[in-house]
Amino acid sequence: MLARKAGRYAGLFSLLIFPLAVAEEKPNILFLFADDLGRYASAYADPALASPNDILKTPVLDRMAAEGARFDNAFVSVPSCTPSRGALYTGRHFFRNGSFSQLHSRWTKGTPDPSDALIGMPVSLQSAGYHIGWSHKSHIPERLLGGKERQYSPAGNRISTFSQQVTKNPDAREKIFGEVRKNFQAFLADRKEAQPFFYSFNPTNTHRTWVQGSGKALWGLDPDALKGKLPPFLPDNEVVREDMADYLGEVMAFDEACGVIIAELAAMGELDNTLIVISGDHGVPGFPRGKCNVHDFGSAVPLILRWPGRIEAGRVEKTPVSLIDLAPTFLAAAGTESPDDPDGQNLLPALAKGAGEKLRGWALIGREVHVGGGREDYMPYPVRALRTADFLYVKNFKPERWPMGDPKAAAGDAMPDAKALDNTRTAYADIDASPTKTWLIHNRFKKGLETILREAWEKRPEEELYILSDDPHQIRNVAADPAHAATLEKLRAQLMAELEAKQDPRLTDAFDRPPYLDKSRE
Repeated sequence: MLARKAGRYAGLFSLLIFPLAVAEEKPNILFLFADDLGRYASAYADPALASPNDILKTPVLDRMAAEGARFDNAFVSVPSCTPSRGALYTGRHFFRNGSFSQLHSRWTKGTPDPSDALIGMPVSLQSAGYHIGWSHKSHIPERLLGGKERQYSPAGNRISTFSQQVTKNPDAREKIFGEVRKNFQAFLADRKEAQPFFYSFNPTNTHRTWVQGSGKALWGLDPDALKGKLPPFLPDNEVVREDMADYLGEVMAFDEACGVIIAELAAMGELDNTLIVISGDHGVPGFPRGKCNVHDFGSAVPLILRWPGRIEAGRVEKTPVSLIDLAPTFLAAAGTESPDDPDGQNLLPALAKGAGEKLRGWALIGREVHVGGGREDYMPYPVRALRTADFLYVKNFKPERWPMGDPKAAAGDAMPDAKALDNTRTAYADIDASPTKTWLIHNRFKKGLETILREAWEKRPEEELYILSDDPHQIRNVAADPAHAATLEKLRAQLMAELEAKQDPRLTDAFDRPPYLDKSRE
């Protein structure tokens, strides 16, 4: 309790020394937040480390990064939709959020839920005088976003099926972006004169499924240009390259949609009085080590903040941060604070030109249940991780369980047609159905895939430790190496101290039983 009060007072002190100085003119806050958006933007291309970003073109995200701050090591609290978004909108570690600490919650009905007392960042902004609203995906209790009446999508949600729509009808492209503009305009129409606003744009086009071959057909992304640019835990073949190119095309569609909203802001003359933040709820779906994994490929996301005069232009921040830091940051910009006892840190004092404020320097990541059907009796896969600038430490609490779900449909040597993705949905169910997953299951007996399959879905040891300078893709676990025993012990102690201080239910295995896991619910 003392630690929580100290954290709250520290946050208030940070508020006093920075945000209240600018609160006379509260900024608008525009949050551009894509589903399943890993750390992908051409601004993230690195000459020293080949990656899919090398073939990507995202001029809008790149411009925002050049005019603001780009975080190279931003991580979600949990790489799963509902708990990730819940953690972001409350500023709390995901495991502190009761029924929405897991995807497709199996919370016991009628049982007191800790999340019922939470207010949420948007509602707190509303109390501070903001007009609030959102478009498209929520995946958390809508009351945290101000209620269903604050959902603005009257023109439609075709952006979330971009490749499907434009493949069928090329003329749909401009109409879709017109819908994005009209939804934003509908939100603004309910705004009082000179009222500051918070608007969250949450498309799902980067979530599967998308049209096979659409990356090349719609965006000119040649899959062969990805040769040698995929991480080593993915097969570098034509199926996987095309799958990744199609995903990157959806990233480019998101970028263009962001440009539509930003252009509307500029036309209103309010661009520079708006804190613009761009990110995503976790890593890429349907690829091994992606979504649902605490490793970087699954948990690292883009994070770009632009606010002229308040955030230094062109800043590249390599210190690890978490998306739980966004709620305190937004509220501080508005001159208020969270009533939800957040764990996150206000980022603004560290982003002004010449600022000396230090960032926390680490991110806590974890997960419990994702789809739920991947293991017997909906049992979760409990994992917590600590990501610092130099290391990734992972604690697998139940190493006897399958990390990506049971290999149910993968039993036997023969599998149906590789094009039929539904045939591989129930095998390793925490990996989304995809051409990449299908190819791996169908070819799992081929020689040379041992490391790839190990990283994809095989059982994991109780502890993992990766040295990022030598192993940026995190495939060489050195936790058992005596040479790194001191580092292992230090990170283990740091992680466990945070879990204990924040009363993580996993420490008593509460996530394995009611009310968190009611096996009677269907």
